[in-house]
Amino acid sequence: MTEALDPRALIDALFILVLAAFVGYEVVSKVPTMLHTPLMSGANAVHGVIVVGAMLVAATADDPLRIVLAFVAVVLGTINVVGGFVVTDRMLEMFRGRGRGRGGDEAGKGEGGRR
Repeated sequence: MTEALDPRALIDALFILVLAAFVGYEVVSKVPTMLHTPLMSGANAVHGVIVVGAMLVAATADDPLRIVLAFVAVVLGTINVVGGFVVTDRMLEMFRGRGRGRGGDEAGKGEGGRR
């Protein structure tokens, strides 16, 4: 059941990881400061694909180590997605009017007077 790692495949995977990290750093470092928070909150929300991929890996895992790693990936991916939505919600709260809450003051007053 134990498969030997192909050294060439490992080197290729490490090369892609380093290249992706470098390109990601260069792209994000060029984003203006005002757009950095919306970019990152949107990117975190889109990372739900990672959760789906981790679930697919967990479904096909036959080794206890792979099952544990897939579970950790699902948990961390879920934290990332939820964090993205929380940051996005906080960011949108900054752009709403100061006198209005989540549903707006007008909606709350209208329903309370009818009862």
